[in-house]
Amino acid sequence: MDLGNCLFIHDPAHKADYRKEPDTKKFQYELDALEHLEAFIRDCDQRTDVAKAKLRETQEELTDEASQKAEHINQLSEQIGTKLAKAEQLGADGHVEESLKLMKEVEELNLEKAKSEADLRTAIPTSTYQQQKLRVCEVCSAYLGVHDNDRRLADHFGGKLHLGFIEIRQKLDELRQYVNENHIVRRRRFEGYNRSLFITVEERREKERIRERGRELEKNERRQKSRSHSRSRSRSHSRRHSRHRNGKHSHRSRKRHHRSSNRKSEDRH
Repeated sequence: MDLGNCLFIHDPAHKADYRKEPDTKKFQYELDALEHLEAFIRDCDQRTDVAKAKLRETQEELTDEASQKAEHINQLSEQIGTKLAKAEQLGADGHVEESLKLMKEVEELNLEKAKSEADLRTAIPTSTYQQQKLRVCEVCSAYLGVHDNDRRLADHFGGKLHLGFIEIRQKLDELRQYVNENHIVRRRRFEGYNRSLFITVEERREKERIRERGRELEKNERRQKSRSHSRSRSRSHSRRHSRHRNGKHSHRSRKRHHRSSNRKSEDRH
């Protein structure tokens, strides 16, 4: 699979600026990288599914027991290829003892693989076993020969394509964990801000309710004073009216008494 040249700018100055940025400002960059790598791996996994579907059309389906044996052989092949490629690299770098140690492990894995292949051969028909020529790499979606020798396995598992996809998947896991942790932190900060904002709003509402109650009390007091003043004025008016009426009545009584006295005086004469 040839992806061509990278379309992004690889500027050491930009890389240095990124490293100087505080973690709080790196989140958007990491989120963009996460989305890009997820799309990349999603395409790879889709190719893997398509390749497996094509193989199922040409190869007989194995029983559950045979599938487990075949999967174990595939795992052994991957370990052999990975260790052999690493041993060769260590030898080229001058780490002879470590390289020899890995080569010994490769020999032991080859013995276990040969035994597992013999078990699989006896577990399924010969025609079915002969059909099992290819499989799909779960990491990079490339086709692998089921019966490939160590050299071909080392070329694949130590190749740039396979190792590159391993690095991408590892980086993707790291980014997912980083983004998830930062989402949690940001959500907690947001919730804390909302709680403080809610408390502030409630405090303002409570103060407004207190002021409203105060205004209501003042209105009630003014009403009571107005009513008391009205009643007082009404009583005062009633008293003045009563005195006025009483005064008129007394004046009439005096007039009647005076007229009566005059009549009596005239009668005597």
